[in-house]
Amino acid sequence: MRRTFLAGLAFCASLALAACQNEQQAAPPPSEMEVSVVTVSPEAVVITDELPGRVVAYRIAQIRPQVGGLIERRLFDQGGEVSAGDPLFQIDAAPFRAEAKIAAAALKRARTTLAQAEKQVRRLEPLVKAAAVSRQSHDDAVATRDQAAADVEQNQAVLERRELDLDFATVRSPLTGRIDQAMVTEGALVVASDPTPLATVRQIDRVYIDLRQPASRLSVLRALAERGETDQGAPVEILSSDGESHPVLGKLLFSGISVDPGTGDVIARVEVENPHRTLLPGMFVRARLPRERKPDALLVPLQAVQHDGDGTLVNTVDSDGNVQQKVITTGAEIDGRVVIEQGLHPGDRVIVEGQDRLTPGVVVKPMPWHLPRDDTPQS
Repeated sequence: MRRTFLAGLAFCASLALAACQNEQQAAPPPSEMEVSVVTVSPEAVVITDELPGRVVAYRIAQIRPQVGGLIERRLFDQGGEVSAGDPLFQIDAAPFRAEAKIAAAALKRARTTLAQAEKQVRRLEPLVKAAAVSRQSHDDAVATRDQAAADVEQNQAVLERRELDLDFATVRSPLTGRIDQAMVTEGALVVASDPTPLATVRQIDRVYIDLRQPASRLSVLRALAERGETDQGAPVEILSSDGESHPVLGKLLFSGISVDPGTGDVIARVEVENPHRTLLPGMFVRARLPRERKPDALLVPLQAVQHDGDGTLVNTVDSDGNVQQKVITTGAEIDGRVVIEQGLHPGDRVIVEGQDRLTPGVVVKPMPWHLPRDDTPQS
């Protein structure tokens, strides 16, 4: 019985072994592992620095009265657009109108007196020649005429001043822009020396953006100027808080470069057209400021770069499908790619996807890598 059991067990084992051998013989030989690669080739790029900035109005006018009086009316919509010369506030003009009338009457009286004095001088001139009157009488008449002429000039100036005050009773905008809220209401008493403005007008059809950057950037900005890029200003891309690009490129004003004495940071001023008023004073934005132009830069996708104890590495594929690791030196990042300063040459094939499955000595089949598209439906 025991012998029969052992014989059956041996027979089963032989069948299992034969089945395994058949499976091994039937299994196909392993194929080459596919990896996605990019072929490195020189290209011209502009390396930029993305810096924070604050929007500043192109021009600012604080509206203050030039004469005192009661505010009768506000003549603008708060937060709206105004043009240069538009009336903003109306101050009670009755006192100024009355003073102008008084000055006009005084001028008329002075002109009458002058006319009478001139007649007297003309009347005495032939009598002096005939020795019918004394020379002193003629001189007194001339002096009276000259004094009357001076009174006319003085009263003319007083009238002009009173008319100017009457015109100042209508407070007008000195520039075209957007006006803030009114700081006074109808019935408020204002004076010419009041430090509080009635309102503020800001020109924002074009704006400035002040950028802060380390002091080391000052030499870079000077280098841009020496290369002759200051005529039209170096182009600067403006980004909103949500990353959207402003439709108009700004220009770096090299005359607007200064150094903050408190922090030592370089402050660069960018001028940008703002026709749709999307950039508002006080808003924080980011700007891509050009740093360097490379006519033959080598770039690889960021995901192709690895970091370990030996440094920064990439995996490359030679013509036989063998994988090689190369130590590289990286530079600036541009739109999901990184500039390779050292370690690669034009024509090198760099593995982008599939390197997590690599094993020593494996032979791979390189396939072209394509930048993935964002097919997410827009809400």
